[in-house]
Amino acid sequence: MSQLHPSAPPVRRTRPSPGAAVVLMTALLAVLWLLEAVDQLSGERLDLYGIRAREIDGLGGIATAPFLHAGWDHLISNSLPFWVLGFLVLLGGLARWVLSSLISIVGSGLAAWALTPADTIIVGASGLVFGWLTYLLARGLWSRSVAQIAVAVAVLVVYGGLIWGVLPGAAGVSWQAHLGGAVGGVVAAWLLHRRATAAPTPTTYGWRS
Repeated sequence: MSQLHPSAPPVRRTRPSPGAAVVLMTALLAVLWLLEAVDQLSGERLDLYGIRAREIDGLGGIATAPFLHAGWDHLISNSLPFWVLGFLVLLGGLARWVLSSLISIVGSGLAAWALTPADTIIVGASGLVFGWLTYLLARGLWSRSVAQIAVAVAVLVVYGGLIWGVLPGAAGVSWQAHLGGAVGGVVAAWLLHRRATAAPTPTTYGWRS
């Protein structure tokens, strides 16, 4: 008996609603503020869990540094871009948000660890913020989606000035973490969206007896 195999049903990607994205990003930002309050009450002892440059033991700080900040001013300066850019990335899908965040955090942390002078501790979410920024910008180029290109243009207009933070500048500011995060964001966009530019390959099914 001859049969023709039916094509598999398309895979549906689930995306969080804007309301869910607001709740998640607000909760994450609240965690950052809570940790800074604990850090201040403990005499800034939590900052010791940041990235210790060029020390093997300091590599573990890559996972914790984005949640710590060097004082309230540092946290306040990161809070709005953290929430806005994280929210925009999250609207594209939870899985992509997680992967792009992890790639940006690792890229930022490794660059800060390797390029910062020894005997330095690096903390702050700005590396992740730079990763989200470049992810949103590069995503529009790879996907060629009109909506995502519009988001990229809006992000560039509002936060484009941050890009200069990847260059050496003010003392005490880790341009190394910014640079690594920015590279990580571009890599994440390439990994997650490059296939969207390729034409779909038709599948040919043969007859079976």
